[in-house]
Amino acid sequence: MKKQPIWKTPFSIILIIATFFVGIKSNSQNPNPGYWQQHVDYTMEIDMDVETFQYQGKQTLIYTNNSPDVLNRVFYHLYLNAFQPESNMDMRLQNVSDPDRRMVTNIGTKENPIYESRISKLKSNEIGYIKVASLTQNGVPLKYNVVDTVLEVTLATPIQPGEKVTFDMIFSAQVPLQIRRNGRNSREGVALSMAQWYPKLAEYDFQGWHADSYIAREFHGVWGDFDVKITIDKDYTIGGTGYLQNPEEIGHGYDLNKTKGPKEGSGEKLTWHFKAPKVHDYTWAADPEYNHDSYQVPDGPMLHFLYKDNPETNENWEKLQPITSQLMQYFTENVGKYPYKQYSVIQGGDGGMEYAMCTLITGGRSLGGLIGVTSHEMAHTWFQFLLATNEGKHEWMDEGFTEYISSSAMNEIFGRNIENPYLGSYKGYIRLANSGYEQPLTTHADRYDVNRAYGTSAYGKGAVFLAQLGYVIGEDNLRATIKKYFNDFAFTHPTPNDVIRSAEKVSGLELDWYLMDFGQTTNTIDYGITSVEGTDNITTITLNRIGLMPMPIDLRVEYVDGTYRNYYIPLEIMRGEKPTPNDTKVLPDWSWANPSFSFGINTEKSKIKSVLIDPVKKMADVDDSNNSVILVKDKDD
Repeated sequence: MKKQPIWKTPFSIILIIATFFVGIKSNSQNPNPGYWQQHVDYTMEIDMDVETFQYQGKQTLIYTNNSPDVLNRVFYHLYLNAFQPESNMDMRLQNVSDPDRRMVTNIGTKENPIYESRISKLKSNEIGYIKVASLTQNGVPLKYNVVDTVLEVTLATPIQPGEKVTFDMIFSAQVPLQIRRNGRNSREGVALSMAQWYPKLAEYDFQGWHADSYIAREFHGVWGDFDVKITIDKDYTIGGTGYLQNPEEIGHGYDLNKTKGPKEGSGEKLTWHFKAPKVHDYTWAADPEYNHDSYQVPDGPMLHFLYKDNPETNENWEKLQPITSQLMQYFTENVGKYPYKQYSVIQGGDGGMEYAMCTLITGGRSLGGLIGVTSHEMAHTWFQFLLATNEGKHEWMDEGFTEYISSSAMNEIFGRNIENPYLGSYKGYIRLANSGYEQPLTTHADRYDVNRAYGTSAYGKGAVFLAQLGYVIGEDNLRATIKKYFNDFAFTHPTPNDVIRSAEKVSGLELDWYLMDFGQTTNTIDYGITSVEGTDNITTITLNRIGLMPMPIDLRVEYVDGTYRNYYIPLEIMRGEKPTPNDTKVLPDWSWANPSFSFGINTEKSKIKSVLIDPVKKMADVDDSNNSVILVKDKDD
């Protein structure tokens, strides 16, 4: 990849490409009988003042009520209002025992920290806000009330099932100092990270409205098309969601037929016009000093990389590009085809966060750090952005599944050949399960008692859910399940049951018990070897289920002559068995209600050296100290 200065690269093949409107070919029909989802199309015009970090906005929404319900009110998210003293986000920071370190200042010592919310100290010109000046429904003025980050709107007339209505809004906003995900003047010097920046219509689904206050957790949005015009200082470069419609007007060498600089007569600002089809969010970032590179994925999208010029990290950003292409190809092959024509990796935000067609990540990292965060955030394109789960209710389905597929990709691309690349997730979950702090995965993302429990549950246990599902149904079936899940539910709002039903249809096994025990309770898996006793060339092995959650069992018996035999004990409530190699002996089913299971082995030819439950460590046993028995030790032991 040969790097080009931004002023020499035609914008028709870089950044947010002027491919105009791209038709996306994907099955957006959720197969569940009676499924419906709302639809909203956004048209927005934004005028940004880069000196005050304030902007004026006009917004038109065409909202289609595809539900069977009559809607008497609607709700908008005003996310920027969270960055104000005494907001719900501020209160959460002040009252949780382990606040997000990026959002607080330690005014104590390292040994005895005292955390102070950074939001609580924001001045009037530093806070974030979105102020609504007017709002109409089909031209009729509406009454509304602002409660923290939610705009509560009383409709002029109810919205009937199948009806389309138009909402017009005029608003003003201020970008807060960079504290969490979005904001101005990040610690790395990025001017504008514009995530959660516009009045966003809340989602209404089969569970009703989802108008939660924003406390820096997760999201749930309405699918639709975006048409956005952003007017900003002519020296700023923008990257993010959507396809640029007017490269010839932008100048700056974005169109080879134009000279460098803005179009004559445009003044000190330029208007960037983007369209984004079939997305449920819109994000952008802007800075006057962005480097920009592009990289074409074979038979895939154009990748864009926007990052601050820094001699210490520029080389890492350049090396990141072909690896990002490999990651895109891996996710496409193992989950489903990426349906858009571009994807951007942009320096911004405060860590890493996924958005429509892009991610914002911090850039002052080692090459390994850049690759790791890019792998995770890009994987989110499939798990949450295209498979748009309600992140507040099912945060483990996006974070955990992303962690799983990202770990798989890194293991393969870098040739690590680790038999279980998810061991870190297993260890984290097991520590949590034994800590007394675990809450079930049904806990809302905002309601975890401590942040550590949220993180380990969403990322660690969520990844284990998929990895362990492979242990239950077989790795080939898991791979097929992931693809079926994507093909059936992309561009919709799937639920946990959709994942497990996909697995059932692929494997032919009954798996409701797995979702219930591992995904909806804090029941733990704990098996042990009770005894290994031999008489007359027959050795009887007895296992015991100690934890409440039942599982099928993989077991290995090693003999003193150096050979071994694998055994598989199916779980009765699965009503079947996973595929096993020909050299694996399948034993009778183990009933979940019986805590004990015994079977005999003929040891006439060779004595047993050891017995081991789950040799690959893909069953999340919370205490594996009793999972092995060594009967004959090696001479060196």
